[in-house]
Amino acid sequence: MNLTPNSKVIIQGFSEFISATHVTQMKAYGTNLIAGVNPGCGGQKIYDLPIFDLVEEIVEEYGSIDTTIISVHPYQVLDAALEAIAANIRQIIIISPGVPPLDMVKLLRIAEAHETLIVGPNSPGIIVPGKILLGIQPSEFYQPGKIGILSRSTTLTYEIARVLSDAGIGQSISVSIGSDAIVGSSFIQWLQILDEDEDTEAIVLVGQPGGGSEEAAARYITEAIDKPVFAYIAGINAPPAKHGRTTGTLASVVGRNPDFGSAKGKQIALSEAGIPVVQSPSEIPKLLYKVLR
Repeated sequence: MNLTPNSKVIIQGFSEFISATHVTQMKAYGTNLIAGVNPGCGGQKIYDLPIFDLVEEIVEEYGSIDTTIISVHPYQVLDAALEAIAANIRQIIIISPGVPPLDMVKLLRIAEAHETLIVGPNSPGIIVPGKILLGIQPSEFYQPGKIGILSRSTTLTYEIARVLSDAGIGQSISVSIGSDAIVGSSFIQWLQILDEDEDTEAIVLVGQPGGGSEEAAARYITEAIDKPVFAYIAGINAPPAKHGRTTGTLASVVGRNPDFGSAKGKQIALSEAGIPVVQSPSEIPKLLYKVLR
């Protein structure tokens, strides 16, 4: 990965998912945001960024690009991401929510073949406090430190950061992998990255109901992660999901724990793996103080 102030970053698409405020904030934070792509608008400026019709035109002008931030319409995400991969961009952050699942399946197969890291869809992005902001996370909630935040949520990601910062605990990196049904990178991939990161001393895992990401992460943490991990699962009081009565749905749940995918089930899986699970974000600093000491 290249997550430094020298990383060259572009934006593909200027939809409702990104605004002038976000672009200004990234620039003010020191992100090397060099250009944008908006077909039909080449030669113009949007949010004070030079605009090109194609990604390959930016590469010809500025050389290789490290990261692209995609904020096009959900049904255009696949084309935008494939254009970025064809231009040898190996870090893609998808802010747009609601990308069709079959589009994501196709994208992930191609991304894996090209060793491309996908974050999102429906992700506010990545921030390395004090160094680089990639996406729409509010930088004012962060301060440099030693705690990595790894989340499936959007706004809850930076709510946790604000709780830590208010307690005087800084962060090494904050990543929201996205909360769509199918996302690019997984908890497991990022746990491995943070476990190897010299600037990270402990990890806060933020989950939510749905799927089995947290359960898989719990098993992986037990087997492979050496650093302390603490977890918070949102939605503990949310009503349980209702399964339809189709054959496919019934087949998928036969023999499965009725709590699978629920916030309660995730809390149990993490606790059984020896991972401390807090009931409120406000409890996290107390646990981290012990680790940092």
